Amino acid sequence: MKIAIIQFGGSNCDLDVYKALNTLGVTPQLVWYKETLGDFDGVVIPGGFSYGDYLRAGAIAARTEIMQSVREMASDGKPVLGICNGAQILSESQLVPGTFTLNEYPKFVCKWVRLRKISTCLFVKHVQELIDIPIAHKEGRYVAPPEQLQELYENEQIVFKYVDAAGSTTLAANPNGSIDNIAGIANLDKNVLAMMPHPERASDRLLGSTDGRAIFQSMIEYIAAL
Repeated sequence: MKIAIIQFGGSNCDLDVYKALNTLGVTPQLVWYKETLGDFDGVVIPGGFSYGDYLRAGAIAARTEIMQSVREMASDGKPVLGICNGAQILSESQLVPGTFTLNEYPKFVCKWVRLRKISTCLFVKHVQELIDIPIAHKEGRYVAPPEQLQELYENEQIVFKYVDAAGSTTLAANPNGSIDNIAGIANLDKNVLAMMPHPERASDRLLGSTDGRAIFQSMIEYIAAL
């Protein structure tokens, strides 16, 4: 099993993802963005601040040559996971619909949040309905025009929403002003997931939660079954 973790200048969660996958028995490969993305079974684009978030978060990274290889992998049905800055890169690459932009309160926010699993995709097979995972972003507010939002609901592409302790979608539970409390979305084929919260930071009891571990486990099991 070959899973790539793409590194851009400014990536800073690459080794965290590496360890999360490694504890599940997988030895992923760190791939610098100038290298060739070879014959991999799946790919993770980790969080960080690629290119210092100049222009827009993820905008420059989305235009690198390696992202064309990621598009081809997605087209072939292989799993592609983008976390935080990785989610922004997937959005800028038009691999998922909508946009992640400046938080409603335009400051960096770092805290634990509760998520509700809204729909299924290959990444959430083993994920419980309610999970606790941390966020860390300044440009995590998800926006989409009304007609696109309607399509997301019709096609069940909304994977996670921010909720309160009781699991209800409330204004107070929304940490960044995302439309309809959206925290994670998938492409139409459900093999690409863009999520702002960091599952790798909730993959060990020492970190306070193992809820994020199930996302990587689901990805691994999907690849193993191919």
